[in-house]
Amino acid sequence: MLKRNLIRKMGAAALAAFLSIAMLTACGSAASTANASSVTGAETTVEKTEPSTEEKTETDDKSTEKTEKPEGDNGDAPDNPPDGNNGEAPGTPPDGNNGETPGNPPDGGQGGPGGPGGAPGGQSAAVTEWDAVNEYSSDETVDSLEVTSTGTDENAVHVLKGAQVIFNNLMITRNSDDSSGGDAASFYGVGASLLATDGTAIVNGGEITSDSNGGAGLYAYGDGIVYAKGTKINTQQDTSGGVHVAGGGKLYAWDLDITTNGGSSAAIRSDRGGGEMVIDGGTYTANGSGSPALYCTADISVNNATLNATGSEGICLEGLNTTRLFNTDLTSNMPDLDQNNGLTWSVIVYQSMSGDSEVGEGSFEMVGGSLTSKNGGLFYTTNTESKFYLNDVDITQADDCEFFLRATGNDNQRGWGTSGENGADCNFTADNQKMNGDVIWDSISKLDFYMLNGSTLKGAVIDDESAAGSGSDEGYANLYIDASSKWTVTGDSTVTNLYNAGTIEDADGKSVTIKGSDGKVYVEGDSEYVITVETYSENVDTSGAVEKPEWSDYKVEYPA
Repeated sequence: MLKRNLIRKMGAAALAAFLSIAMLTACGSAASTANASSVTGAETTVEKTEPSTEEKTETDDKSTEKTEKPEGDNGDAPDNPPDGNNGEAPGTPPDGNNGETPGNPPDGGQGGPGGPGGAPGGQSAAVTEWDAVNEYSSDETVDSLEVTSTGTDENAVHVLKGAQVIFNNLMITRNSDDSSGGDAASFYGVGASLLATDGTAIVNGGEITSDSNGGAGLYAYGDGIVYAKGTKINTQQDTSGGVHVAGGGKLYAWDLDITTNGGSSAAIRSDRGGGEMVIDGGTYTANGSGSPALYCTADISVNNATLNATGSEGICLEGLNTTRLFNTDLTSNMPDLDQNNGLTWSVIVYQSMSGDSEVGEGSFEMVGGSLTSKNGGLFYTTNTESKFYLNDVDITQADDCEFFLRATGNDNQRGWGTSGENGADCNFTADNQKMNGDVIWDSISKLDFYMLNGSTLKGAVIDDESAAGSGSDEGYANLYIDASSKWTVTGDSTVTNLYNAGTIEDADGKSVTIKGSDGKVYVEGDSEYVITVETYSENVDTSGAVEKPEWSDYKVEYPA
Protein backbone atom coordinates (compact mmCIF):
# COMPACT_ATOMS: atom_id res chain seq x y z
CA MET A 1 0.00 0.00 0.00
CA LEU A 2 1.31 3.42 -0.97
CA LYS A 3 0.72 6.41 1.25
CA ARG A 4 2.17 9.76 2.26
CA ASN A 5 4.33 9.56 5.35
CA LEU A 6 3.48 12.29 7.83
CA ILE A 7 6.22 11.39 10.29
CA ARG A 8 8.63 14.10 11.34
CA LYS A 9 12.13 12.89 11.95
CA MET A 10 13.50 15.24 14.59
CA GLY A 11 13.06 18.48 16.42
CA ALA A 12 14.73 21.79 15.70
CA ALA A 13 17.45 21.26 18.28
CA ALA A 14 18.58 17.98 16.75
CA LEU A 15 18.45 19.42 13.27
CA ALA A 16 20.61 22.31 14.34
CA ALA A 17 23.19 19.87 15.61
CA PHE A 18 23.33 18.25 12.22
CA LEU A 19 24.07 21.57 10.65
CA SER A 20 27.19 22.15 12.72
CA ILE A 21 30.30 22.33 10.58
CA ALA A 22 33.06 19.83 11.22
CA MET A 23 36.49 19.48 9.72
CA LEU A 24 37.21 16.55 7.45
CA THR A 25 38.89 13.53 8.84
CA ALA A 26 39.07 10.21 7.12
CA CYS A 27 40.38 9.04 3.81
CA GLY A 28 40.35 12.39 2.06
CA SER A 29 40.69 15.73 3.81
CA ALA A 30 40.67 16.25 7.52
CA ALA A 31 41.70 17.99 10.64
CA SER A 32 43.32 16.50 13.71
CA THR A 33 41.71 15.03 16.78
CA ALA A 34 43.25 16.67 19.77
CA ASN A 35 42.56 13.91 22.25
CA ALA A 36 42.43 10.87 19.99
CA SER A 37 43.87 7.65 21.34
CA SER A 38 46.14 5.37 19.36
CA VAL A 39 45.20 1.83 18.47
CA THR A 40 48.49 0.27 19.42
CA GLY A 41 49.67 0.22 22.97
CA ALA A 42 46.49 0.99 24.89
CA GLU A 43 42.74 0.52 24.70
CA THR A 44 40.91 3.26 22.88
CA THR A 45 37.83 4.91 24.28
CA VAL A 46 35.89 7.22 22.02
CA GLU A 47 33.63 9.46 24.04
CA LYS A 48 32.79 11.88 21.29
CA THR A 49 32.05 10.90 17.75
CA GLU A 50 33.17 12.77 14.70
CA PRO A 51 31.99 13.19 11.18
CA SER A 52 31.86 9.96 9.29
CA THR A 53 35.27 8.87 8.11
CA GLU A 54 34.56 8.94 4.47
CA GLU A 55 33.46 12.49 4.99
CA LYS A 56 36.54 13.02 7.00
CA THR A 57 38.68 11.75 4.27
CA GLU A 58 36.42 12.86 1.55
CA THR A 59 34.95 16.25 2.30
CA ASP A 60 35.63 19.40 4.15
CA ASP A 61 32.31 20.54 5.56
CA LYS A 62 30.49 17.90 7.59
CA SER A 63 28.18 18.05 10.53
CA THR A 64 29.01 15.64 13.33
CA GLU A 65 26.98 13.72 15.81
CA LYS A 66 27.12 10.93 18.30
CA THR A 67 25.80 7.63 16.99
CA GLU A 68 23.84 5.12 18.96
CA LYS A 69 24.02 1.43 18.39
CA PRO A 70 21.04 0.22 16.38
CA GLU A 71 18.83 -2.36 17.99
CA GLY A 72 19.24 -5.96 16.98
CA ASP A 73 18.49 -7.14 13.48
CA ASN A 74 15.10 -8.78 13.35
CA GLY A 75 14.10 -7.79 9.84
CA ASP A 76 12.62 -10.52 7.68
CA ALA A 77 14.33 -11.64 4.52
CA PRO A 78 12.46 -11.84 1.22
CA ASP A 79 10.12 -14.79 0.71
CA ASN A 80 12.70 -16.46 -1.49
CA PRO A 81 16.05 -15.38 -0.08
CA PRO A 82 19.25 -16.41 -1.79
CA ASP A 83 20.33 -19.96 -1.10
CA GLY A 84 22.24 -20.21 2.10
CA ASN A 85 21.53 -16.61 3.00
CA ASN A 86 18.30 -16.54 4.98
CA GLY A 87 18.37 -12.79 5.02
CA GLU A 88 21.66 -12.78 6.85
CA ALA A 89 25.06 -11.65 5.67
CA PRO A 90 26.66 -14.01 3.17
CA GLY A 91 29.78 -15.87 4.08
CA THR A 92 31.56 -15.55 7.37
CA PRO A 93 32.34 -12.06 8.59
CA PRO A 94 35.70 -11.32 10.15
CA ASP A 95 36.17 -12.44 13.74
CA GLY A 96 34.71 -9.94 16.11
CA ASN A 97 32.58 -8.30 13.46
CA ASN A 98 29.06 -9.64 13.33
CA GLY A 99 27.33 -6.73 11.73
CA GLU A 100 26.71 -5.00 15.02
CA THR A 101 27.62 -1.47 15.81
CA PRO A 102 31.33 -1.12 16.50
CA GLY A 103 32.47 -0.54 20.03
CA ASN A 104 35.16 2.09 19.80
CA PRO A 105 35.10 3.04 16.13
CA PRO A 106 37.29 5.45 14.13
CA ASP A 107 36.50 8.88 12.72
CA GLY A 108 32.91 9.37 11.83
CA GLY A 109 31.92 9.40 8.24
CA GLN A 110 32.94 8.19 4.90
CA GLY A 111 36.60 8.58 4.25
CA GLY A 112 37.69 10.64 1.34
CA PRO A 113 40.93 10.87 -0.50
CA GLY A 114 43.95 10.90 1.67
CA GLY A 115 42.13 12.63 4.39
CA PRO A 116 41.34 10.24 7.19
CA GLY A 117 41.50 11.64 10.70
CA GLY A 118 39.73 14.66 12.04
CA ALA A 119 38.26 16.88 14.68
CA PRO A 120 35.91 15.75 17.40
CA GLY A 121 32.28 15.92 16.44
CA GLY A 122 29.25 17.30 18.16
CA GLN A 123 26.70 15.11 19.91
CA SER A 124 23.09 14.51 18.87
CA ALA A 125 20.44 11.84 19.24
CA ALA A 126 20.04 8.99 16.78
CA VAL A 127 17.41 9.43 14.10
CA THR A 128 14.36 7.20 14.67
CA GLU A 129 11.79 8.80 12.34
CA TRP A 130 12.01 9.82 8.70
CA ASP A 131 9.96 11.89 6.28
CA ALA A 132 9.19 10.21 2.97
CA VAL A 133 7.15 10.91 -0.14
CA ASN A 134 6.14 7.25 -0.45
CA GLU A 135 6.10 4.94 2.56
CA TYR A 136 5.55 1.17 2.35
CA SER A 137 4.64 -0.82 5.45
CA SER A 138 3.04 -3.91 3.87
CA ASP A 139 4.03 -6.40 1.18
CA GLU A 140 3.34 -5.44 -2.43
CA THR A 141 4.70 -5.26 -5.95
CA VAL A 142 5.05 -1.82 -7.55
CA ASP A 143 5.49 -1.49 -11.31
CA SER A 144 6.85 1.50 -13.26
CA LEU A 145 6.52 3.98 -10.41
CA GLU A 146 7.88 7.51 -10.88
CA VAL A 147 8.66 9.46 -7.70
CA THR A 148 9.82 13.07 -7.47
CA SER A 149 11.17 14.25 -4.12
CA THR A 150 11.98 17.90 -3.42
CA GLY A 151 11.53 18.17 0.35
CA THR A 152 14.28 19.07 2.80
CA ASP A 153 16.04 15.95 4.10
CA GLU A 154 13.22 13.67 3.00
CA ASN A 155 13.36 10.22 1.45
CA ALA A 156 11.63 9.53 -1.81
CA VAL A 157 10.81 5.92 -0.86
CA HIS A 158 10.91 4.34 2.60
CA VAL A 159 10.32 0.61 3.28
CA LEU A 160 9.67 -0.29 6.91
CA LYS A 161 7.65 -2.37 9.41
CA GLY A 162 8.82 -5.68 7.97
CA ALA A 163 7.34 -5.07 4.53
CA GLN A 164 8.74 -6.80 1.44
CA VAL A 165 8.27 -4.56 -1.59
CA ILE A 166 9.27 -5.42 -5.15
CA PHE A 167 9.92 -2.38 -7.36
CA ASN A 168 10.00 -3.00 -11.10
CA ASN A 169 11.44 -0.19 -13.23
CA LEU A 170 11.39 2.33 -10.38
CA MET A 171 12.25 5.89 -11.41
CA ILE A 172 13.27 8.35 -8.66
CA THR A 173 14.25 11.99 -9.01
CA ARG A 174 15.51 13.54 -5.78
CA ASN A 175 16.25 17.29 -5.95
CA SER A 176 16.55 19.61 -2.95
CA ASP A 177 18.64 22.77 -2.64
CA ASP A 178 18.28 23.07 1.13
CA SER A 179 18.88 19.51 2.34
CA SER A 180 21.67 19.40 4.90
CA GLY A 181 23.30 16.00 4.35
CA GLY A 182 25.95 15.51 7.03
CA ASP A 183 25.86 12.81 9.67
CA ALA A 184 22.09 12.35 9.64
CA ALA A 185 22.45 11.28 6.03
CA SER A 186 25.68 9.32 6.57
CA PHE A 187 24.65 7.37 9.64
CA TYR A 188 20.87 7.00 9.27
CA GLY A 189 19.90 7.47 5.64
CA VAL A 190 18.06 10.76 6.05
CA GLY A 191 17.48 12.18 2.56
CA ALA A 192 18.38 8.99 0.66
CA SER A 193 16.38 8.31 -2.48
CA LEU A 194 15.36 4.82 -1.35
CA LEU A 195 15.70 3.81 2.29
CA ALA A 196 14.95 0.45 3.92
CA THR A 197 15.03 0.54 7.73
CA ASP A 198 12.92 -2.42 8.83
CA GLY A 199 11.85 -4.11 5.65
CA THR A 200 13.11 -5.47 2.36
CA ALA A 201 13.25 -3.60 -0.94
CA ILE A 202 13.81 -5.61 -4.13
CA VAL A 203 14.68 -3.22 -6.96
CA ASN A 204 14.59 -4.48 -10.55
CA GLY A 205 16.09 -2.09 -13.07
CA GLY A 206 14.98 1.53 -13.07
CA GLU A 207 16.95 4.71 -12.53
CA ILE A 208 17.71 6.99 -9.58
CA THR A 209 18.90 10.57 -10.04
CA SER A 210 19.83 12.68 -7.02
CA ASP A 211 20.86 16.34 -6.84
CA SER A 212 20.65 16.90 -3.10
CA ASN A 213 23.06 16.88 -0.18
CA GLY A 214 22.65 13.56 1.60
CA GLY A 215 20.90 12.12 -1.42
CA ALA A 216 22.26 8.57 -1.50
CA GLY A 217 20.86 6.24 -4.12
CA LEU A 218 19.98 3.01 -2.29
CA TYR A 219 20.39 2.84 1.51
CA ALA A 220 19.93 -0.05 3.95
CA TYR A 221 19.91 0.88 7.64
CA GLY A 222 19.39 -1.20 10.78
CA ASP A 223 17.09 -4.13 9.96
CA GLY A 224 16.68 -2.96 6.37
CA ILE A 225 17.65 -5.15 3.41
CA VAL A 226 18.01 -4.00 -0.20
CA TYR A 227 18.38 -6.19 -3.29
CA ALA A 228 19.05 -4.31 -6.53
CA LYS A 229 19.73 -5.49 -10.07
CA GLY A 230 20.43 -3.53 -13.24
CA THR A 231 19.67 -0.14 -11.68
CA LYS A 232 21.34 3.09 -12.84
CA ILE A 233 22.22 5.61 -10.11
CA ASN A 234 23.64 9.11 -10.46
CA THR A 235 24.24 11.46 -7.51
CA GLN A 236 25.54 15.02 -7.75
CA GLN A 237 25.98 16.45 -4.24
CA ASP A 238 27.96 15.76 -1.06
CA THR A 239 27.30 12.85 1.30
CA SER A 240 25.53 11.03 -1.51
CA GLY A 241 26.89 7.54 -1.99
CA GLY A 242 25.60 5.27 -4.70
CA VAL A 243 24.77 2.26 -2.53
CA HIS A 244 25.10 2.61 1.23
CA VAL A 245 24.73 0.59 4.44
CA ALA A 246 24.99 1.66 8.07
CA GLY A 247 23.76 0.53 11.46
CA GLY A 248 23.84 -3.14 10.41
CA GLY A 249 21.93 -2.82 7.13
CA LYS A 250 22.38 -5.33 4.31
CA LEU A 251 22.60 -4.59 0.60
CA TYR A 252 23.10 -6.99 -2.28
CA ALA A 253 23.60 -5.68 -5.83
CA TRP A 254 24.01 -7.03 -9.34
CA ASP A 255 25.22 -5.15 -12.40
CA LEU A 256 24.56 -1.62 -11.20
CA ASP A 257 25.75 1.46 -13.08
CA ILE A 258 26.72 4.07 -10.46
CA THR A 259 28.30 7.51 -10.77
CA THR A 260 28.73 9.91 -7.85
CA ASN A 261 30.06 13.46 -8.15
CA GLY A 262 30.00 15.03 -4.67
CA GLY A 263 32.41 14.97 -1.75
CA SER A 264 32.14 12.14 0.79
CA SER A 265 30.22 10.18 -1.81
CA ALA A 266 31.85 6.83 -2.38
CA ALA A 267 30.15 4.83 -5.11
CA ILE A 268 30.03 1.88 -2.67
CA ARG A 269 29.68 3.34 0.79
CA SER A 270 29.22 2.20 4.37
CA ASP A 271 29.22 4.10 7.61
CA ARG A 272 28.85 3.96 11.36
CA GLY A 273 27.39 0.70 12.61
CA GLY A 274 28.54 -1.19 9.54
CA GLY A 275 26.57 -3.91 7.83
CA GLU A 276 27.09 -6.25 4.90
CA MET A 277 27.31 -5.68 1.17
CA VAL A 278 27.80 -8.08 -1.73
CA ILE A 279 28.32 -6.51 -5.16
CA ASP A 280 28.34 -8.75 -8.23
CA GLY A 281 29.12 -7.05 -11.54
CA GLY A 282 28.60 -3.48 -12.64
CA THR A 283 30.49 -0.19 -12.85
CA TYR A 284 31.03 2.09 -9.84
CA THR A 285 32.65 5.51 -10.33
CA ALA A 286 33.25 8.22 -7.72
CA ASN A 287 34.33 11.62 -9.08
CA GLY A 288 34.22 13.81 -5.97
CA SER A 289 36.99 14.99 -3.69
CA GLY A 290 37.39 12.65 -0.74
CA SER A 291 35.20 10.05 -2.42
CA PRO A 292 36.84 6.64 -2.80
CA ALA A 293 35.32 4.10 -5.14
CA LEU A 294 34.66 2.03 -2.01
CA TYR A 295 34.59 3.23 1.59
CA CYS A 296 34.49 0.34 4.05
CA THR A 297 33.25 0.24 7.62
CA ALA A 298 31.41 -3.02 6.98
CA ASP A 299 31.87 -6.49 5.50
CA ILE A 300 32.00 -5.91 1.73
CA SER A 301 32.64 -8.39 -1.08
CA VAL A 302 32.85 -7.33 -4.74
CA ASN A 303 33.10 -9.60 -7.78
CA ASN A 304 33.64 -8.95 -11.48
CA ALA A 305 33.11 -5.20 -11.21
CA THR A 306 34.84 -2.01 -12.30
CA LEU A 307 35.70 0.48 -9.52
CA ASN A 308 37.06 3.93 -10.32
CA ALA A 309 37.96 6.87 -8.06
CA THR A 310 38.99 9.98 -9.99
CA GLY A 311 39.65 12.28 -7.01
CA SER A 312 40.53 9.99 -4.13
CA GLU A 313 42.16 6.73 -3.16
CA GLY A 314 40.43 3.68 -4.58
CA ILE A 315 39.72 1.93 -1.27
CA CYS A 316 39.46 3.40 2.22
CA LEU A 317 39.00 0.79 4.96
CA GLU A 318 38.64 1.61 8.65
CA GLY A 319 39.05 -0.58 11.70
CA LEU A 320 37.55 -4.04 12.24
CA ASN A 321 36.10 -4.46 8.75
CA THR A 322 36.79 -6.35 5.52
CA THR A 323 36.92 -5.63 1.80
CA ARG A 324 37.27 -8.51 -0.66
CA LEU A 325 37.71 -7.93 -4.39
CA PHE A 326 37.42 -10.83 -6.83
CA ASN A 327 38.30 -10.37 -10.51
CA THR A 328 37.63 -6.67 -10.13
CA ASP A 329 39.37 -3.75 -11.82
CA LEU A 330 40.23 -0.90 -9.44
CA THR A 331 41.56 2.51 -10.50
CA SER A 332 42.76 5.13 -8.02
CA ASN A 333 43.82 8.75 -8.54
CA MET A 334 44.40 10.33 -5.15
CA PRO A 335 45.60 13.93 -5.27
CA ASP A 336 48.64 15.23 -3.38
CA LEU A 337 47.39 16.90 -0.19
CA ASP A 338 49.46 18.84 2.37
CA GLN A 339 47.44 17.36 5.20
CA ASN A 340 48.85 13.91 4.41
CA ASN A 341 52.45 14.91 5.05
CA GLY A 342 53.52 14.22 1.48
CA LEU A 343 51.97 10.75 1.28
CA THR A 344 49.48 9.48 -1.26
CA TRP A 345 48.15 5.96 -1.67
CA SER A 346 45.69 3.78 -3.57
CA VAL A 347 44.45 1.56 -0.74
CA ILE A 348 44.49 2.50 2.94
CA VAL A 349 43.69 0.36 5.98
CA TYR A 350 43.77 2.46 9.13
CA GLN A 351 42.00 3.64 12.27
CA SER A 352 40.99 7.28 12.25
CA MET A 353 39.63 7.42 15.82
CA SER A 354 36.47 9.11 14.54
CA GLY A 355 33.97 6.59 15.82
CA ASP A 356 32.94 5.10 12.47
CA SER A 357 34.26 1.60 13.04
CA GLU A 358 35.31 -0.70 15.84
CA VAL A 359 38.97 -0.88 16.73
CA GLY A 360 40.46 -4.11 15.43
CA GLU A 361 42.05 -5.83 12.46
CA GLY A 362 41.10 -4.46 9.06
CA SER A 363 41.35 -6.85 6.13
CA PHE A 364 41.88 -6.11 2.42
CA GLU A 365 41.91 -9.10 0.09
CA MET A 366 42.19 -9.01 -3.71
CA VAL A 367 42.11 -12.03 -5.99
CA GLY A 368 42.68 -11.52 -9.70
CA GLY A 369 41.59 -8.37 -11.47
CA SER A 370 43.73 -5.27 -11.68
CA LEU A 371 44.87 -2.26 -9.68
CA THR A 372 45.82 0.91 -11.56
CA SER A 373 47.31 3.73 -9.51
CA LYS A 374 47.60 7.09 -11.24
CA ASN A 375 49.38 8.92 -8.43
CA GLY A 376 51.58 8.10 -5.45
CA GLY A 377 52.07 4.88 -3.50
CA LEU A 378 50.02 1.71 -3.41
CA PHE A 379 49.19 0.18 0.01
CA TYR A 380 49.30 2.13 3.29
CA THR A 381 48.40 0.96 6.79
CA THR A 382 48.76 2.94 10.01
CA ASN A 383 47.34 3.09 13.55
CA THR A 384 45.67 -0.32 13.29
CA GLU A 385 46.06 -4.06 12.98
CA SER A 386 45.68 -5.10 9.36
CA LYS A 387 46.05 -7.95 6.96
CA PHE A 388 46.45 -7.85 3.18
CA TYR A 389 46.17 -10.69 0.71
CA LEU A 390 47.03 -10.32 -2.98
CA ASN A 391 46.78 -13.10 -5.53
CA ASP A 392 47.62 -12.63 -9.21
CA VAL A 393 46.55 -8.98 -9.33
CA ASP A 394 47.75 -7.04 -12.38
CA ILE A 395 49.25 -3.90 -10.80
CA THR A 396 50.06 -0.76 -12.78
CA GLN A 397 51.67 1.90 -10.62
CA ALA A 398 52.23 5.59 -11.14
CA ASP A 399 55.61 6.88 -12.30
CA ASP A 400 55.99 8.64 -8.93
CA CYS A 401 55.10 5.57 -6.85
CA GLU A 402 56.60 6.22 -3.41
CA PHE A 403 56.13 2.70 -2.04
CA PHE A 404 54.55 -0.65 -2.66
CA LEU A 405 53.66 -1.05 1.01
CA ARG A 406 54.00 1.41 3.87
CA ALA A 407 53.30 -0.02 7.35
CA THR A 408 54.29 2.76 9.75
CA GLY A 409 53.09 5.31 12.25
CA ASN A 410 51.88 8.72 11.16
CA ASP A 411 52.49 12.28 12.32
CA ASN A 412 48.97 12.61 13.75
CA GLN A 413 48.16 15.54 11.49
CA ARG A 414 44.84 13.87 10.78
CA GLY A 415 44.19 12.71 14.34
CA TRP A 416 45.05 9.07 13.74
CA GLY A 417 46.24 7.98 17.14
CA THR A 418 49.07 9.35 19.27
CA SER A 419 52.33 10.26 17.57
CA GLY A 420 55.03 7.75 18.39
CA GLU A 421 52.42 5.14 19.37
CA ASN A 422 50.27 4.87 16.24
CA GLY A 423 52.18 2.28 14.27
CA ALA A 424 50.85 -0.55 12.13
CA ASP A 425 50.56 -4.24 12.98
CA CYS A 426 50.41 -5.83 9.55
CA ASN A 427 50.34 -9.27 7.95
CA PHE A 428 50.90 -8.92 4.21
CA THR A 429 50.64 -12.05 2.10
CA ALA A 430 51.60 -12.10 -1.58
CA ASP A 431 50.49 -15.28 -3.35
CA ASN A 432 51.65 -15.70 -6.96
CA GLN A 433 51.94 -11.94 -7.01
CA LYS A 434 54.28 -9.60 -8.90
CA MET A 435 55.30 -6.57 -6.83
CA ASN A 436 57.36 -3.51 -7.63
CA GLY A 437 58.34 -0.83 -5.12
CA ASP A 438 59.76 -0.38 -1.66
CA VAL A 439 58.39 -1.92 1.52
CA ILE A 440 58.61 0.65 4.33
CA TRP A 441 58.28 0.00 8.08
CA ASP A 442 59.34 1.59 11.37
CA SER A 443 60.22 0.63 14.93
CA ILE A 444 56.71 1.28 16.31
CA SER A 445 55.18 -1.11 13.75
CA LYS A 446 55.10 -4.86 13.25
CA LEU A 447 55.23 -6.38 9.78
CA ASP A 448 55.12 -10.00 8.67
CA PHE A 449 55.58 -10.10 4.89
CA TYR A 450 55.00 -13.45 3.13
CA MET A 451 56.01 -14.24 -0.47
CA LEU A 452 54.44 -17.47 -1.72
CA ASN A 453 53.95 -19.51 -4.91
CA GLY A 454 56.21 -17.68 -7.32
CA SER A 455 55.75 -14.18 -5.94
CA THR A 456 58.34 -11.58 -6.88
CA LEU A 457 59.32 -8.29 -5.22
CA LYS A 458 61.51 -5.70 -6.89
CA GLY A 459 62.43 -3.06 -4.33
CA ALA A 460 64.12 -2.37 -1.01
CA VAL A 461 62.90 -2.94 2.54
CA ILE A 462 63.43 0.32 4.40
CA ASP A 463 63.25 1.25 8.09
CA ASP A 464 61.90 4.82 8.01
CA GLU A 465 61.70 6.38 11.48
CA SER A 466 60.29 9.74 10.35
CA ALA A 467 56.85 9.05 11.91
CA ALA A 468 57.99 6.89 14.81
CA GLY A 469 58.61 9.59 17.41
CA SER A 470 61.27 8.39 19.81
CA GLY A 471 60.92 4.88 18.42
CA SER A 472 60.52 1.54 20.14
CA ASP A 473 62.40 -1.72 20.53
CA GLU A 474 59.23 -3.77 19.95
CA GLY A 475 58.76 -3.15 16.23
CA TYR A 476 59.97 -5.50 13.52
CA ALA A 477 59.82 -6.43 9.85
CA ASN A 478 60.00 -10.16 9.13
CA LEU A 479 60.22 -11.49 5.56
CA TYR A 480 59.23 -15.04 4.60
CA ILE A 481 60.29 -16.08 1.08
CA ASP A 482 59.32 -19.57 -0.03
CA ALA A 483 61.38 -21.69 -2.44
CA SER A 484 59.49 -20.53 -5.53
CA SER A 485 59.66 -16.79 -4.84
CA LYS A 486 62.23 -14.11 -5.54
CA TRP A 487 63.30 -10.78 -4.08
CA THR A 488 65.17 -8.46 -6.46
CA VAL A 489 66.91 -5.98 -4.19
CA THR A 490 67.18 -2.38 -5.44
CA GLY A 491 68.83 -0.73 -2.43
CA ASP A 492 70.33 -1.35 0.99
CA SER A 493 67.67 -2.94 3.18
CA THR A 494 66.90 -3.54 6.84
CA VAL A 495 64.95 -6.63 7.93
CA THR A 496 64.51 -7.94 11.44
CA ASN A 497 64.21 -11.68 10.76
CA LEU A 498 64.77 -12.91 7.22
CA TYR A 499 63.52 -16.41 6.38
CA ASN A 500 64.58 -17.26 2.85
CA ALA A 501 64.25 -20.47 0.88
CA GLY A 502 63.99 -18.65 -2.44
CA THR A 503 66.19 -16.30 -4.45
CA ILE A 504 67.62 -12.96 -3.35
CA GLU A 505 69.67 -11.02 -5.88
CA ASP A 506 69.95 -7.57 -7.44
CA ALA A 507 68.67 -6.45 -10.85
CA ASP A 508 71.93 -7.61 -12.47
CA GLY A 509 71.58 -11.10 -11.05
CA LYS A 510 74.33 -10.59 -8.47
CA SER A 511 73.99 -12.14 -5.03
CA VAL A 512 73.32 -9.72 -2.18
CA THR A 513 75.26 -9.68 1.07
CA ILE A 514 73.20 -10.56 4.13
CA LYS A 515 74.80 -9.67 7.43
CA GLY A 516 73.73 -9.34 11.02
CA SER A 517 73.50 -6.09 12.89
CA ASP A 518 76.31 -7.53 15.03
CA GLY A 519 78.55 -7.82 11.95
CA LYS A 520 78.08 -11.54 11.35
CA VAL A 521 77.99 -12.35 7.62
CA TYR A 522 75.35 -14.91 6.66
CA VAL A 523 75.71 -14.55 2.89
CA GLU A 524 78.70 -12.99 1.17
CA GLY A 525 77.44 -11.41 -2.02
CA ASP A 526 78.96 -9.53 -4.93
CA SER A 527 76.21 -6.90 -5.28
CA GLU A 528 76.69 -3.34 -4.06
CA TYR A 529 73.65 -3.76 -1.83
CA VAL A 530 73.55 -5.12 1.70
CA ILE A 531 70.64 -6.53 3.71
CA THR A 532 71.08 -5.99 7.44
CA VAL A 533 69.22 -8.44 9.70
CA GLU A 534 68.93 -9.52 13.31
CA THR A 535 68.61 -13.16 12.30
CA TYR A 536 68.75 -15.15 9.05
CA SER A 537 67.45 -18.63 8.27
CA GLU A 538 66.81 -20.74 5.21
CA ASN A 539 63.98 -22.56 6.99
CA VAL A 540 60.69 -20.85 6.19
CA ASP A 541 57.47 -21.33 8.15
CA THR A 542 54.56 -19.85 6.17
CA SER A 543 51.79 -21.08 8.46
CA GLY A 544 51.07 -17.50 9.50
CA ALA A 545 50.23 -16.36 5.98
CA VAL A 546 46.73 -15.18 5.11
CA GLU A 547 44.63 -17.83 3.39
CA LYS A 548 43.07 -17.28 -0.01
CA PRO A 549 39.40 -16.22 0.06
CA GLU A 550 36.92 -17.77 -2.37
CA TRP A 551 34.10 -15.85 -4.06
CA SER A 552 31.82 -18.86 -3.70
CA ASP A 553 31.82 -18.31 0.07
CA TYR A 554 30.22 -14.88 -0.34
CA LYS A 555 28.21 -15.10 -3.54
CA VAL A 556 24.49 -14.37 -3.24
CA GLU A 557 21.71 -15.31 -5.66
CA TYR A 558 19.14 -12.73 -6.66
CA PRO A 559 15.72 -13.46 -5.12
CA ALA A 560 13.43 -15.41 -7.42
